[in-house]
Amino acid sequence: MLSMSMGSLDLSYNFLAGFGKQVRLRSEYLYYLNLENNFLQWPLHQSFCDMINLIFLILAQNNFSGSIPGCLGNSSSPIFILDLRMNNFHGEIPRFLPIGLQYIGSYGNQLRGQVPRSLVNCTSLVALDLGNNIINDTFPIWLEKLPYLQVLILKSNLFHGPIGDLVSEFPFPKLRIFDLSFNRFTGTLPSNLFKSFRGMMDVDEEKTGMARESTSNDMDYLYHVSLVIKGNEFDMRITSIMTSVDLSSNRFEGDIPISIGSLSSLVLLNLSHNNFHCHIPAEIAKLQELEALDLSWNRLIGEIPGPLSSLTFLKVLNLSYNHLVGKQFNTFPNNSYCGNPDLCRFPLSKECGNKNVPNESPLEHDDDSFFMSGFTRKAVVIGYGCGMTFGLLMGGPCSYCKKQNGM
Repeated sequence: MLSMSMGSLDLSYNFLAGFGKQVRLRSEYLYYLNLENNFLQWPLHQSFCDMINLIFLILAQNNFSGSIPGCLGNSSSPIFILDLRMNNFHGEIPRFLPIGLQYIGSYGNQLRGQVPRSLVNCTSLVALDLGNNIINDTFPIWLEKLPYLQVLILKSNLFHGPIGDLVSEFPFPKLRIFDLSFNRFTGTLPSNLFKSFRGMMDVDEEKTGMARESTSNDMDYLYHVSLVIKGNEFDMRITSIMTSVDLSSNRFEGDIPISIGSLSSLVLLNLSHNNFHCHIPAEIAKLQELEALDLSWNRLIGEIPGPLSSLTFLKVLNLSYNHLVGKQFNTFPNNSYCGNPDLCRFPLSKECGNKNVPNESPLEHDDDSFFMSGFTRKAVVIGYGCGMTFGLLMGGPCSYCKKQNGM
């Protein structure tokens, strides 16, 4: 489709290839450029930087290569939507970025280096998606100061080390999507990590800032992110009702902070494939909007808190491969509990009080392969209306959720 008007050029979802080798765009009036979902594969040239009035730059799902031009990081640039998802960009993220940026999407490239600290100057930033790159850095704790940040996706990179202590009085006050999965984070979670995530405590549109004035194209891309879960990709336009915390497939240890119970609007919680060694916090029962809970492949001990049965919206529960004991809920299938030989009650084969338990593989969390192994998983899609779908994790049958060595 070709659409040009009022400085707007939309060539998205076509079969364009090699376009930029012959054509250079005049930039005096262009404020909206959308080349999404084509077959363009040339490096970005200077003409992109010459578009002095460009506000929306949408290049997602092409084969653009080379490094991201440093000139795009001109702090005086008016760009506030920069969508580079699913390309072949490499090198480092420009050291300096436009201070008016509201959305940065670089998911699915080959970017290296560290997260530029200049982002702390982008005080209007709402969504930052750096997932599925090769970024090697510690947790950018300084992002806690951004007052409007609602989406932070750092998944599938080489982030490492502990999260560290939060120092701001109100850190991450608007955060609603927090995804650190498939990295190498270590250590314990700060006890106050979730206390200031007000965006997950109240999803009223006016309070989260989702109802702010915007142009017609703003909302289409400002909250558009890509999530990939074990090879299943979900392109999603995020709405104000979507809230999630995914810290899976890292090396976190110790306790699950009881402050998790303050996130009253949380829909998805995934802490699987870590080394948490504690009881399941009863405070999770306060998450009355929770629809999916995955705590599998940890070292959780004790009984399953009875109040969890009061979570009326909970559709997916995975507690498999821990050290849980006692009774489980009969409202979820057997594969929600496999790998816990001391659990009993239907649908499990062990009756309570019967010490004869089926043979199951012992938990082995000491080798590095555990942290990135991952059992066979399938995607579960939950519809929320308005054309938005939500991808979440659920383990397969017990015969498939045993640890696979060498993966």
